Amino acid sequence: STLSELNPKQHVPLEEYAANLKSMVHYLKSVDITADRIILITPPPLQESAWEKACLAKGDKLNRCNATTGQYAQACVQVARECGTDVLDLWTLMQKNQDFSSYLSDGLHLSAKGNSFLAAQLWSRLENKLSALPTLLPYWRDVDHTNPEASLL
Repeated sequence: STLSELNPKQHVPLEEYAANLKSMVHYLKSVDITADRIILITPPPLQESAWEKACLAKGDKLNRCNATTGQYAQACVQVARECGTDVLDLWTLMQKNQDFSSYLSDGLHLSAKGNSFLAAQLWSRLENKLSALPTLLPYWRDVDHTNPEASLL
């Protein structure tokens, strides 16, 4: 979501970003990974003042803005909708906390707290998906410890 005029080397146009995400999802589906096993994750929000400080320290100008990052996040949400996959809208979820800066180490990249937030959000989605899976093996207490093979057949 970097701005094209300020960081052309890293800029990916919004339409190309969405097409790339679709291509990745289509590839996964082509190798028999079903849509219910795919979770797209939006970019996190950008804390502009902290990122500007990091840019200035490198002799650069602020090369991203949160509104643009939001457009990329929305494109990710839209691709997930079109492809029938789940999406973790990190951009929106992190901003529910008034001061989301603690989730970012430099205004752009996740901090330890941000990584923990992402892990917690992702884990709750995985738990929901896993709870619907059938149990293939007996519960350990139900296995005859003297003849385990008999319990598994």
